[in-house]
Amino acid sequence: MNIHELCCVGHITKDKIVTPKKTVFMPGGTSFYFSHAIKNFDDIDYALATALAETEMAAVDALREDNVKVEVMPSAHTVYFENIYGENQDNRTQRVLAKADPFTIDYLQGIEAKIYHLGSLLADDFSLEVVRYLANKGLVSVDSQGYLREVRGEDVFAVDWPEKREFLKHIHFLKANEHEMEVLTGYSSIRKAGETLHAWGVKEVLLTFGSMGSVIYDGKTFHQIPAYIPKETVDATGAGDTYMTGYLYQRAKGASIDEAGRFAAAMSTMKIEGSGPFKGSKADVLKLMETAEQQIPELD
Repeated sequence: MNIHELCCVGHITKDKIVTPKKTVFMPGGTSFYFSHAIKNFDDIDYALATALAETEMAAVDALREDNVKVEVMPSAHTVYFENIYGENQDNRTQRVLAKADPFTIDYLQGIEAKIYHLGSLLADDFSLEVVRYLANKGLVSVDSQGYLREVRGEDVFAVDWPEKREFLKHIHFLKANEHEMEVLTGYSSIRKAGETLHAWGVKEVLLTFGSMGSVIYDGKTFHQIPAYIPKETVDATGAGDTYMTGYLYQRAKGASIDEAGRFAAAMSTMKIEGSGPFKGSKADVLKLMETAEQQIPELD
């Protein structure tokens, strides 16, 4: 049986993106941005496991045409997000206009990987049973944002993650931004938040601060990862997903935490400079790391 180096599991969404300059409609979601970013690197065995309605299969067909391996779980609906950005792209308002079916153990049984990145968009996408099951097969990576979003009607509310202590025992990589880390831990201090999440079971805690950089804690060292300043901020949608793509790609290939973090940050900056997913090459990322102005995060 083929064991992929890296597998992203998550819903491809329909996204309505509203910025001060324009409104665009396009596919989205963690799995979309992750898959389109990683397809630019031909030295990793990658697969996507997704779920969406039959009417949205064009997004899957496009990935397959680009030689991305895709497994599809049928779903009655596709997740439909509305993302509204102000002048500051670090801030957005969201609504959910439709939800897809959650992922099941039955569907994931035939998908083997060394690292599973769970693109959780909403709190019920991945149950504790599914996370526990995948953690017995490989290393599990999670973006905390989905577990901290609850849909009531069409509106999205920020909530705590009730079962977080049980989930985090099984999670190797966890990404959280400054708001999410405070909701999860009760701490606004980077050190205290990182130490708390690690104590709860996370092996590599990735704390991201947008244009201020990121900090990665592995239980020993707080790695201060610079943000690379973009020439122009065009569209921040998918920037966090692109960061995780770069980080997990590099870790899967044997890079150190510091090397992987810097590569991830540079990829994220390149994505912000254009609309849609990351489109660059590895050489482009390495060049940006050498030439772009840096913002080093401060440790409190």
